Amino acid sequence: MVHEDDPRKTPEPKPGRRRNNGAGGSGASTIRDVAAKAGVSVATVSRALAGNYPVSTATRARVMAAVESLHYVANVHAKALSGSVAGPIALVLQDITGPSLAHVAAGAEQEAAARGRLSLVCATHDDSEREDDLVQLMREQHAAAVLLVGAAVQDDAYQQRMAEYARVLDAAGSRLVLVGRPPLPGDLPVTVVEYDNRGGAFQAADHLLTAGHRRILFLSGIPEFSTSVQRKEGYLHALRAHGVPYEEELDVPGPYTRPSGYQRTRDTMNAGVEFTAILAGTDLVALGALSALREAGLDVPGDISLVGFDDIPFVADLTPALTTVRVPYVDLGRAAVRLALEGQDGMAGDEHVVLSTQLVIRRSVSQPPR
Repeated sequence: MVHEDDPRKTPEPKPGRRRNNGAGGSGASTIRDVAAKAGVSVATVSRALAGNYPVSTATRARVMAAVESLHYVANVHAKALSGSVAGPIALVLQDITGPSLAHVAAGAEQEAAARGRLSLVCATHDDSEREDDLVQLMREQHAAAVLLVGAAVQDDAYQQRMAEYARVLDAAGSRLVLVGRPPLPGDLPVTVVEYDNRGGAFQAADHLLTAGHRRILFLSGIPEFSTSVQRKEGYLHALRAHGVPYEEELDVPGPYTRPSGYQRTRDTMNAGVEFTAILAGTDLVALGALSALREAGLDVPGDISLVGFDDIPFVADLTPALTTVRVPYVDLGRAAVRLALEGQDGMAGDEHVVLSTQLVIRRSVSQPPR
């Protein structure tokens, strides 16, 4: 019988085969190098590093001294396959530079770090094939959860693709989490964390209508995106609640970008369409609209009232400070990670959560001019 400390179980590597041994060798050290340095078997080194098998204090001390001396780095992929380390949290976003999505990523990273998990952030740039590749890569990397963040076109191809993601990730012991997207039809292994787009848009439009505005320019989003659909539903609900008819010329769709907000506002004014207020689909759109109004010599809120959506940090510092809808983006990321991991740990958790939004009233809205 060979004792765990008996070096006979793992012979000293042959001359010239040992890699970096701290004495001028080249290349990365291997687990065999550590075993030879500590005078134990490879299996003992694995047990000492994993911490999931009894190893004597003296043996563990020798192994760790050898690890430090050789600057040995364990094979993370092998440890993930063995289940001895927790898988990372993967965030797949459309664009990592957008302020809203960046705050979701920040919240997810904070929650993952608090739970001892590594976060991986990737961008799709609205390319479905790249999204496919990233989900497959994260599955191969044994990610504990894959968070798909941001709005999406809810067509049949999307539904089928998400259903396939959910199944393949579940089969690999991972979890698909849709963040800021509505749930999928059917019974699928997926967690959904979204926020109340309809309620937020209703609050924003209701605030303008209550102030007396009846001709509100709605700078809506791209019609196919789920976020745009939900925000328009909230806007329409508010119009109906106040008995104000919907007018197509006041509903101008487009991307949720600052240049788009500027161009759409300018084009609407040039077309002679009259309005006393603007409800922008996002704060970035509102910034573009504000620039166009000022360029035209109009005062906010004296001539035109303005409301945004998101409450990105700097809008409170604008002149005037922007009234907007606060979306809990950081909480959204935190909740996504928490629910995904608690579900894997066997703890009771919701599979569909909707976080509330809140109207933040500042100084960009007043009664319409008489």
